[in-house]
Amino acid sequence: MTYIAAAERYQQMHYRHTGRSGLKLPVLSLGLWHNFGDSTPFERQRDMLRTAFDLGITHFDLANNYGPPFGSAESNFGRHLKEDFRTHRDELVISTKAGWSMWPGPYGRGGGSRKHVLASLDQSLGRMGLDHVDIFYSHRFDADTPLEETAAAYASAVRQGKALYVGISSYSAHKTREFAALLASHQVPLLIHQPAYNMLNRWIEPELTGTLETLGAGCIAFTPLAQGLLTDKYLNGIPADARINQPGGDSLPASHLSERNLAAVRMLDELARGRGQTLAQMAVAWILRDRRMTSVLIGASSARQIRENVKALERLDFTAAELAEIDRHLIDGGVNLWEKPSTDQRI
Repeated sequence: MTYIAAAERYQQMHYRHTGRSGLKLPVLSLGLWHNFGDSTPFERQRDMLRTAFDLGITHFDLANNYGPPFGSAESNFGRHLKEDFRTHRDELVISTKAGWSMWPGPYGRGGGSRKHVLASLDQSLGRMGLDHVDIFYSHRFDADTPLEETAAAYASAVRQGKALYVGISSYSAHKTREFAALLASHQVPLLIHQPAYNMLNRWIEPELTGTLETLGAGCIAFTPLAQGLLTDKYLNGIPADARINQPGGDSLPASHLSERNLAAVRMLDELARGRGQTLAQMAVAWILRDRRMTSVLIGASSARQIRENVKALERLDFTAAELAEIDRHLIDGGVNLWEKPSTDQRI
C-alpha cells in the first residue's frame, strides 16, 4: 500500500537548533542501530519508520556497521527510502558513520584513516541509494591515526558534496576541541557530538557539555535508556524477549543488570510514576531538561515503543525538588561501553 504521510506530523514534535548552526533537529531522533538489520522483519521496520515520521521524527541515524549483518540496516533503509520516503527526502536528516570494524582486511577494521573513512562513506551511499548524507560522523576516536588525517578526510567529504555536515561520536572533551579546530582549518564547522548519555552514565556533564556549548556544536544523546535498563523491562527479572537474548544482544552485558543497578532503576521508576510517566519517558525528558541537548536518539523494536517515547514530550518540565530527588538516586551504573574512545584510549 502506498504510504501517505500524516498531514499533522509536525504539530506535536519540538525542534531545536543544533548548537549555533541553522539546522534544527527533532528533540527525538530515531536510531537504526538495532532492529533494522536482516534479522528483523521488513514490515516491522517499515511500520517503525512510518510511525516515526508521522510523529514528526525527521532524523534517521545510521552507521556503516549497523545490522546484523554489517551494512544491512543501511541496505534496508535504502529500500524503505525508495519505497516510502523518496518524495520526503528534503524533509529528512539522514546520518551515517565510519570508524568501527566493517569489512575484511586492514582498511576495513575501522579507525580514522582517510582510506577507511572515504571508502566507508562511498559504500554507505551505495547501500542507501543516496548521493549525500546530511551528517557524516567519525564514530570513534582513533589513537592510531593522526587526528589531522581524520579531520581532513571528513572535510573532504563535505567539499565533495557527499556530506552536508560533520559530527563526531564518543570523543573526549579534549579531542573534541582538537577535532573542531582541525575542521575549522578546512573551513568546515563541527556540527554535533553524539555521546552515550543517560541517568546511569553522566560522563559528559563535567566537561564535554560545556565544551560543546563553547564551540557552538550540538549534542545528541544515544543510549538514553541504557540499552533498555531504564525501562520497566527488567524490574522483575530478565524476560525471554529481552535484547540480551536477541541477535546482537551482546551490546547489553549481563553485568549491567546488577542488583545495584536494578535497585536504582526501581527507585527511579517510582519517581516516574509519581510524575505520571513511565520510567522510559522520564529518562528521555530528563536528558532534554538541558536546553543544550539538541536531541535524544531513541531506539525501538516496535511502533508502539516509538509512540510511547514520544509521549515523553507531554511532560518535559521538572521541579527543583524532582531534580534533587532524582539526583539522590542516580549512580554510575558502569554501563559506558564506549569509555575507551571517550577517554582517548587505543581500541
